[in-house]
Amino acid sequence: MTLRAQIILITALVIVLFVIFNMVRKRKLELKYALAWLLCDIALIIIVCIPKLLDILAALLGIQSPMNLVFFLGFIFALVFIFILTVSLSRVTAKVRRLAQMEALLRKELMEKEKETDEDTE
Repeated sequence: MTLRAQIILITALVIVLFVIFNMVRKRKLELKYALAWLLCDIALIIIVCIPKLLDILAALLGIQSPMNLVFFLGFIFALVFIFILTVSLSRVTAKVRRLAQMEALLRKELMEKEKETDEDTE
């Protein structure tokens, strides 16, 4: 990797890092989701700063090409992030269901009280 490419990549990754921090600060992105992106960004910065690290890591894991390692790690990251989002979606779905049930029970109670007051006034 050329020095110019390293500088461009590091600059882009640092900008992404600041964007993530800013979104967390403005509460546009929850911290639990931001942590995965922050870890990925920091890992990419380390790999760009030390390109031989990818070769060493690929050799340690028995992967022939460092690019195959990049694709493998990207795939693993995507799977982990999809799992995190699925768990989060399941929790939100359960909360919405509970809220809908509570709202229906409150409506029923309100209707029953309205019927009682209508019968009392007659």
